[in-house]
Amino acid sequence: MSDKSILITGCSSGIGACAAHGLKTRGWRVFATARQPADVARLQAEGVESLPLDLRDSDSIRAAVTAVLDRTGGRLDALFNNGAYGQPGAVEDLTRAALREQFETNLFGTQELTNQIIPVMRRRGGGRILYNSSVLGLVAFPYRGAYVASKFALEGLADTLRLELVGTGIHVCLIEPGPILSRFRDNAHAAYRRHIRAEASLHREQYAAMEARLLKEGPAAPFTLPPEAVLKRVIHALESPRPRARYPVTVPTYLFAALRRILPTHALDTILRRAGGGGRR
Repeated sequence: MSDKSILITGCSSGIGACAAHGLKTRGWRVFATARQPADVARLQAEGVESLPLDLRDSDSIRAAVTAVLDRTGGRLDALFNNGAYGQPGAVEDLTRAALREQFETNLFGTQELTNQIIPVMRRRGGGRILYNSSVLGLVAFPYRGAYVASKFALEGLADTLRLELVGTGIHVCLIEPGPILSRFRDNAHAAYRRHIRAEASLHREQYAAMEARLLKEGPAAPFTLPPEAVLKRVIHALESPRPRARYPVTVPTYLFAALRRILPTHALDTILRRAGGGGRR
């Protein structure tokens, strides 16, 4: 059995599932978590150690951490905070409940889990903490305000934590993907239907275009890559003796990170409005 262990959140599909299987083949002992029991059962049937974890629920987080540490004898080498979803909608249409739900998963639960793992890593003198952020943790797109806000906040927490953990042997890394093939749009569409009253909104025309994008089969944006592109960066962040603070993935992340540094705000805004396509991309 491998002596390297990692806990990964959000393994039902996409990046999380790819990372779980990919790291297992590299000799890691992977604890893949998912919110739905059916996904946990499927991962177990695929030969991956899996357990339930709902980032919105503190009891679920504590139970998952306890179960993992019971199996490893109190040790965990790495944490990949991958679990998240996107809440579409114009900012003026977002209710407090929609924003709270977005942050409970993408930020509050993620950091609660991380804070339970940090003492474990401190005791053993090191570890790796990876946060899956987004190109939308660097720049904003229209109609993604809740998700953008959660990822901007995640980047801030990760940057601060990295500074605070200097000298502990614990490395904090941000993975920053652009468009990746996954079930992300399916989950985003469900959140949109749950929280946005499109028929009463001044943005209903844009919402029609946005729904078409969310329901489209296959890639809905240029430069979309498979989740294996993210796995490559995850492997480096976990196994390199000198991991980077940030790992951009896909052309849009590199492009917008550069444009953010060199363009004045009004020029960048023009590009971002066009890139967002009024919700179509």
